[in-house]
Formats: sequence, C-alpha cells, structure tokens
Amino acid sequence: MAMHIFLAADHAGFEMKERIKKILLKQAHTVEDIGANAFKPIDDYPQYMHALAKQVLRHGRSFGIMFGGSGQGEAIVANRYPGIRAVVYPAPNPELIVLGREHNDANVLSVGARFLANEEAEQAVKTFLNTPFPGEDRHTRRIAQIDAA
Repeated sequence: MAMHIFLAADHAGFEMKERIKKILLKQAHTVEDIGANAFKPIDDYPQYMHALAKQVLRHGRSFGIMFGGSGQGEAIVANRYPGIRAVVYPAPNPELIVLGREHNDANVLSVGARFLANEEAEQAVKTFLNTPFPGEDRHTRRIAQIDAA
C-alpha cells in the first residue's frame, strides 16, 4: 500500500536519508523531502524537524522519518507538537519500533544514523511502515491522555 511519507535530516543523517528516499520512491510511495537538500556540515536539525512535524500533522495519516546523529534531539523537537508521536531508534532492536507503532500509534520514526548501518536503517523503516496500529482500547485511551496534556 502506497503511503505519504515525509523525510528530514541534518548533516549527520543526510546520506542515510538520501539512501532511504531512493528505496521508498522505488516502492511507489509519495515521498516529500523536507530537507536538508544538500550536505551542510554545520546545519542545525531543529528547522527540518519542525517542518516535518508540521507536514505530518497537515496530511493526516502520513508518516515522518527523520535522521540525525542519535535521533534524540530530532524526536524531542517533533514531540513538541500535539498529535505527533515520535519514537527514537538508535540501536538495532526492531521490537522497539513494533511497540512504538502497536502501543503508541507512532507517526514519526527518528533514526540515530550514527548508530545504525544502512541495512539496519532500511529494516527499521520497513518495520515502521509495515506495522499497523491495532487500535486496542487501552492504547487508544493512553494516546488520548497524552494528547490531552
């Protein structure tokens, strides 16, 4: 199923973002690259992550995938927006992504590019996009409590 996916990265995640973008486009997804659009060794990640979060919110059932050094700061920026639920993936344990989707209906994946090989990042994105949110009452209730704050 084709999805609408927004991508963003700073200098630390730029190359990985470009690689993932090519893969997603080959899979016939609608992919919008928020930036950076060129490698800039001293850029700051918040501008790209703010823009990604805003686009995910505007487009409803879309997804965001952000790439940074650790993924931590990027997720912090995105999680400032009510309705964004960004999970960080800095290490090769795909179960973390599955739980983020199944329990939290995560709509943004923040990849720690300095901690993953390209193949691990590819698998992480695949897992994120292919794991549905089952909508169990307890998880839906908890998400509503998060969004109510």
